[in-house]
Order: sequence, then structure tokens, then C-alpha cells
Amino acid sequence: MLVNTRQDDITGLRFGGDGAEPGGGPGPFAGGAGAPAVEILTLARLRAGGGNPARPVRLDRHCLITLTSGALAHRVDFAEYALAPGQWLWARPGQVQQWDGLEGAEGTLIRFATGSLDPDTAIAVCVDDPHAPVVRVPAAEDHALLRAATTQLQWEHSADRLAAGVRSQVLRHLLAVLVLRVASLPGAAAGSEAEPSEVYLAFRDAVERDFANTRRLGDYAAALAYSPRTLSRATIAAAGMPAKEFVDRRVVLEAKRMLACSGDSAARVGERLGFSSATNFNKFFTQRTGTTPIAFRDEVRTPKLG
Repeated sequence: MLVNTRQDDITGLRFGGDGAEPGGGPGPFAGGAGAPAVEILTLARLRAGGGNPARPVRLDRHCLITLTSGALAHRVDFAEYALAPGQWLWARPGQVQQWDGLEGAEGTLIRFATGSLDPDTAIAVCVDDPHAPVVRVPAAEDHALLRAATTQLQWEHSADRLAAGVRSQVLRHLLAVLVLRVASLPGAAAGSEAEPSEVYLAFRDAVERDFANTRRLGDYAAALAYSPRTLSRATIAAAGMPAKEFVDRRVVLEAKRMLACSGDSAARVGERLGFSSATNFNKFFTQRTGTTPIAFRDEVRTPKLG
């Protein structure tokens, strides 16, 4: 049976301080430790705040971004997404974000803690699902409803005529309306693919929980009472890769997140991910990314602004 011994160390509430920009304090793109539970900013205000938008940041809160005009390139977990007016981008807590091309883009950023949602809404939208689509694309008939929900939330957020407790409840309910609507939208890559199997979903959840404890496919197979071959068949069908590669990619992603945003040495990152030595971690990372951990950190922290 797998026992979670390191995951909490990796993904603590403040991600080991990862919400701050490496080498400095939290910029306007990072949201500080004292940020309100719900924060709403226009992209114009975000631009005016200064700072390096391309610097990687890792937050303990959700980020919803939508545009009213222009175009935006935004990186989430080192993959670039192009956002057009009316579309929504949803980055989850723990994911690494990098802004790019803010000039000419107008829209709204909503940052909120998971606790800002009532439990029923959090469950309904699978709020902690790290595999949910990043970009959501509304149908034509959805745009007016989404604009209305966003505008009402902005109005109440900027008003101060209610008692603090009442205002908090109003914001929670309005945020729930918006989040429920966004979560119901199809992803940008949505198609007619079949629903993933129960075997794959169980394996995926086990990997998310225990990737820092073991990279051995046999351990997951034993814990889930499936054969390694069954896990691989399910993972190839759902994710297009063998089960062992799926595990390794999850470890690499976490390593990239930590290298990009934490102050830990490469050796410490490897230790937190369960590697017995810095040499083993360096070899594992280099074989799967084509670059060393230190070279990756240097590159991602000095990005070219688009």
C-alpha cells in the first residue's frame, strides 16, 4: 500500500514560499501572502503595477482570466495558451504561471482561494482537479451570461456599503455563479473522445497523490489491485502514453515547478521528490527533458518577453 510521506512537503499551502518571485518579494503578478480571499484586477491595472510578467510564479489560489479585447499568451505549467476575447483561462493552485504579451490585451483577472467557494460548489466544479482544461470556450449564447456574472461580481467587490460578513457572503455566492458557469464550458481541445476508464482515473489519482513516494509502476499496480499491463493499456487509451511514462512525466512536472519557483537547490528538489541522491535526480531529469535541472532553472527564470 502506498503511504503519502512527501507530498504535503511539496504542496503546502504557500508552496514553500513559491508564490513570491524568485530572488525578490511578491510582485503584482504573484499575489502576496496577505492577499484577500477574492481579488479582482483589470489587466490594465496589472500592467501598471510593474514587475516582470514573464517571471514564473506559483500561487496557492485559483486564477480566472478573460479578455474583452486583444489577445493574450499565457503559460501554465510551461505550456503556452492563446486566449481570445470571450474565452476563459483557469489556472489552479500549484500550477506555474508566466504572463506574456500583456500589451494590447484588456480584460479581467480574478484570483480566489479554494475556501472562497462553498463546499457544494467546490465539489460540483471539481475545484481541485489538476487535469481540468486550462482554456474554456463559450458558445455564442453563453457570452452575455458570463459578462453579466463577471460584472455583478466586480460591482459587489468594489462596493463597501454592506457589513463585512454580509459582503463576504454576497461575494461567495456571486463567485459561485461565475465559477459554475465557467466550469460548465467545454475545453478548447474538447472533442468526441470517450470518457476515461475507471482504471485510468484510479491510477491518475494515485499518481497525483504518491508520485513523490514511488516511481515504480509495480507499486501502483499492487495498491490498485491491477496488473501493470492493465494500467498501461488504460493509460495509453486515455493519455496516449504508457503508465510508467505517465508517472515519470508527473515527477518531471513537479521538478520543473519547484526549480522555477522555489529557492531550493537542485539537490534539495530531488530529495523532496524521493531521489536517493542528487546524481540520480540529475540523470533522471536530464534524460527526460534534454537539459539539466540547473540549466532549466536558468532558462525559465530569464525568459524572453514576447
